[in-house]
Amino acid sequence: MSQALEKLLADYALVTAFALVGGLMVLSYFISGKFTGRRIHGSAIAIFLGLVLAYLGGVATEGDHGLADIPALAGIGLMGGAMIRDLAIVSTAMGVSWRELREAGPGGLVALLLGVAISFFIGAVIGYLGGYRDAVSLATIGGGAATYIVGPVTGTALGASSEVIALSVAAGLVKSVLVMTATPFVARRIGLDNPRSAMVFGGLLGTTSGVAGGLAATDPKLVPYGAMTATFYTGIGCLVGPSIVYFVLRALV
Repeated sequence: MSQALEKLLADYALVTAFALVGGLMVLSYFISGKFTGRRIHGSAIAIFLGLVLAYLGGVATEGDHGLADIPALAGIGLMGGAMIRDLAIVSTAMGVSWRELREAGPGGLVALLLGVAISFFIGAVIGYLGGYRDAVSLATIGGGAATYIVGPVTGTALGASSEVIALSVAAGLVKSVLVMTATPFVARRIGLDNPRSAMVFGGLLGTTSGVAGGLAATDPKLVPYGAMTATFYTGIGCLVGPSIVYFVLRALV
């Protein structure tokens, strides 16, 4: 019976992956509402649980791909791969336009450009202090400091090593979880209570999942505004990371 079930799950690997992630999301939002009063957003809990499961899968199989090394869960490797990742980038960008961005005013545009630049700079500095000296690695780690999407896109375009790309993803995930969990606690102090400030907030921090999760825990009505500029942030980061940022870093190092 167990062998038949395992074969069924493996034959429909991608469906199994979606079912597992869906179940994990349901559990995460239950934990968020039941034990944290939604102060810690369900998305943050889901990311943490996903990392724990990936670690346990790697320990159990002694492989390199976490749960994806388990035959019945091999679909997770496809679901979390570059193809669906890039599809997600395109799909989130389809709902915004430059006209909507202009409505954020000069503050939103300045926050967007400043947020991208500062994230790349901080990530590159941390990478340099960590012993990386080549422009490819520094640009990739800087992209990870922007978001966990920009890092892999930049690293793949520049031919970075898998180790550096993984490091960029880790940096982006840490940032996303911190933004999700910290936003409700600092929102009142920074005046995060209206659409305009939400747009500036999304432009400065950029991590779409982190901003959306943090704003959802603060005021769900602010989510579309913060997510809009955060989506542009991701798009701009994917464009300038393998081009302008890389050439600037190459000139410097």
